Amino acid sequence: MNKQAELVQRMTDKELLLNLYVSQLIILTAAAVLSRWFFGDVLHFINLIEWSRADLTAGIFFALIVVCLQLAMYQLLPSSWLDDGGINMRMFARRHPAHIVWLSVIVGFSEEVLFRAVLQEQFGLVLASAAFALIHIRYLAKPVLFTTVVVLSFSLGLLYIYTGNLLTVITAHIFIDMLLGFYIKSKHKSLHGRKEKWDANGL
Repeated sequence: MNKQAELVQRMTDKELLLNLYVSQLIILTAAAVLSRWFFGDVLHFINLIEWSRADLTAGIFFALIVVCLQLAMYQLLPSSWLDDGGINMRMFARRHPAHIVWLSVIVGFSEEVLFRAVLQEQFGLVLASAAFALIHIRYLAKPVLFTTVVVLSFSLGLLYIYTGNLLTVITAHIFIDMLLGFYIKSKHKSLHGRKEKWDANGL
């Protein structure tokens, strides 16, 4: 865990972004290969998507609840408990809003296709959620963060079971990442603005 943290710290923001794109490509490739293996169709996930305004709204509502709980944790818990090594800050703080949306779409889509449309369909909620938690292995040294990821994964899985629509969990995942990305960017901008003001005043 420490070696991984040191490796991440040595990476530039550009390298960190490239690593995200590569990891999502690997996830999508794994989803395609496993989907072909288990279901005989690389695009099996399409059969699990149904356009439904109610399910779309449910996904957004779920995301708002998760984000509100996350923001409450930021306010109530020690920052050290929620520190991921600054990765999310580096990933989102200086991104253009359109890039934050794009990253959220890529991550939300690829991860839900693999973990919900393939693994949960084939192996069930528990194994799919465990696999989802394991790809966030850097959180193992942070009990609160890791617990949050596990609970979120199970919750997304239950949401998928409840609606039976992959669109719901993809939407929820995208909005969770996007809203938290905007929050991180806003927080960084606010802190940076205050620092510039202090510097201008000679403080």
